[in-house]
This record gives sequence, C-alpha cells and structure tokens, in this order.
Amino acid sequence: MERKRTRFTGVYERKAEVRKFKNKPDICYDITYKSDKKLVWEKVGWQSDGYSAVLASQVRSERLRSMRHGQDLPKKKKSAPLFRDIAKRYQEWSEDNKKGKGAEDKSRYDNHLKHRFEERRMDGISPFDLERMKVEMVGAGLSPKTISHCLALVRQIYNKARDWGLYAGENPVSKVKKPIIRNQRQRFFSFEEAVTLLAALRQDKRRKKNPGELKDTKLHDMALISLHSGARAGEIFNLKVQDVDFETSLLALVDTKNNETRHAIMTEAVRKILESRMPRAPNTYIFTDRQGRKIKEVSNAFERVIDGLGFNAGVTDPRQKLTFHSLRHTFASWLALRGETIQTIAELLGHKTLQMTMRYSHLTKDHKRRAVLGLEKDFARSKSKVKPQPASA
Repeated sequence: MERKRTRFTGVYERKAEVRKFKNKPDICYDITYKSDKKLVWEKVGWQSDGYSAVLASQVRSERLRSMRHGQDLPKKKKSAPLFRDIAKRYQEWSEDNKKGKGAEDKSRYDNHLKHRFEERRMDGISPFDLERMKVEMVGAGLSPKTISHCLALVRQIYNKARDWGLYAGENPVSKVKKPIIRNQRQRFFSFEEAVTLLAALRQDKRRKKNPGELKDTKLHDMALISLHSGARAGEIFNLKVQDVDFETSLLALVDTKNNETRHAIMTEAVRKILESRMPRAPNTYIFTDRQGRKIKEVSNAFERVIDGLGFNAGVTDPRQKLTFHSLRHTFASWLALRGETIQTIAELLGHKTLQMTMRYSHLTKDHKRRAVLGLEKDFARSKSKVKPQPASA
C-alpha cells in the first residue's frame, strides 16, 4: 500500500486494497519523525478502529514532546503475525489432517474471511469486527449455520497459532455469541410418501437411445439404502465393495461425519440392490458417475422428483422441506414410532451423544405412556394383595 501525505506534518495514510470500512477502502495512518538522527516510521492505526489523521498528528506530537524532555519513547513491540499468514499455514495443516483435505475450510476462508481480515494482524481483529461480520453475513442472506462455521474457523486459526507458538494473544471469538441454529429437520416421509417417492425415482429417467438398454436406478437405490439404514448421502458415496459383508448382512460406513466407522444393518431390499451392483475390485466405489468417478453430491434430479410430486408445495420453512437428508431423518423417526429406545436410535445413527437423538423422543410418547400405565397396573395389583388393617378403637 502506497503512503500518501496528509495535511498534517509527518502524518501519512495508506488505503487498503481489500479491507473495507463503510463500503470504502479502509485507511491506515502512519507517522514519521527523527529519533537519534534516524527516521522512524510508526503505524498509528486504522480508520475502522477509530483512528484519524488528527489523532495520528496528536500521537506524533506526544512522541516529539517526549524526546524534547528526555523521556523514553514507547518501546516498539514485535508486530503480531498477519491473519493471512496464519490462515495459510492453517490451510496447509487442514489439507493433511482434516476430512476432505480441508476443502470446506478453504471455501469458507476464500468466500467469507479473506476479504475482511487478510491484511489484518492477529491482534487487530476484535470481537466487534466479528460481530460486524455476523451482521453483514445475515444481511447477505447467509444461514446461521454458515456464520457459525466461519466463526469456528476463525477460532481454530487462533487456537492453532497459539499451539504453534506464533501468537499468544487473546482469541476474539471467545467474546462473540454464536448465532442460534434452528435447522433440524422436523418433517419426515410417511410410509405412503416414501413408497411414492421410490417409485417416482425409479421411473424418473430420460429414455435411452437404445430401447432395450436398462434404466439406471442409481438415485432410487441410494435413496432406498438411506431410508433403510439411516446412512448419510456422503456415507453412501463412500461405499466400496470391501465395505459390504453379505455373510453378516452389515455395511461398514467409513469416513462418517464423526470421522469414525459404524456398521449399518443390511435389509433384504438393500441386499438385493447391492448384489446387483457389485463391481469386481474390492477397492471400487459401488456408486459412481457416468465417467466411473466417485459421486460428490446428490443429483438435482432428486429435488426435481420431490417438486414433481408436490411434497414441498407451499412449504417455506427449511425444516419442513423434504430433502435427501430427510430419508435419514425418516429412518430414525420410524424407529421411534415403533417404540425403539433413544439409545438404540443413537447407535444406529452414529450419534456421539444422546442429546443429538433427543429430537426423536417426542415420537416415543406412546411407548412412554405404556410404561407409565404399566406402573399403574402394577401398583393396583399390589394394592389388591394388601389386607385392610382394622381401625383402632
């Protein structure tokens, strides 16, 4: 950034290339003076932090006054590292240690953090800056979950900087309130809706050029597996031949959201699908795209079928909309309606804590009612066995 003189003696300003303040380039103010016949440059601060050319001039006057009276100038402390330098090192670490080679972290940094904090030093990012980021992201229509992920990334960058001995200052995220996330799926498929959806997915395919060519039921098959096992889309994408054990009727779901492997029970319908799709090589993905590559996202054909069936017609609340992830939610909801325990559902879903599964507890109310009424019957039976005591005279 090029320094330019201001109307104040010895005060210069630099306009940021990326950093913004009130929709304009932020301005950093520097002062210069001579100490022991040497020219000294000193950064005063950014306009966004409350500094101005007038304030910078006052700081310069204080420095000159101190030198005239033989007072020591403030000792220049070592500058804190730039946020971008720590972020770059964090991304390198993330590529080697996080799921997906840190792709999500990189995306969040490039899209939401880079233009805001790239030129800031680690001690120059305040809780107020992060609060302002929250407001701007909300104004841009971004979800509370996205905002929460970005705050978490900033927190992790500061924590790693401390672990690596690169910065020992305060983590500004510790004083920022996280947005409340209300995105838990509430609606699930009824049995009739699930049957209708699977039938539509099987039929929803453009005609092949060759009339005798079989239709690709890949999307139908993945949906059925999720509905019968509670597997996430990503867990199904990761399925390989070596993860399927027909003898024990178990599926090994690897690289899950919790970075752990859990086993799903194979229903007869799932078995038939997998037997028909088994490639030869053990390390081969079961579901691939037309080029034989691993699938990375659910086809938009799923949403098209849902819309065609009118399942989401008039629904505006995201929690009430039916999506591919609703299949996993439906699996758990159906188990709860059958009276299965929260502990069993948690184990089948791969939840680390029961708190994550408690959202299904309201569906087990009939099971709870039977338990309470059973206690009442036991009490009544015991009461009938007790002989009444004669009244005292």
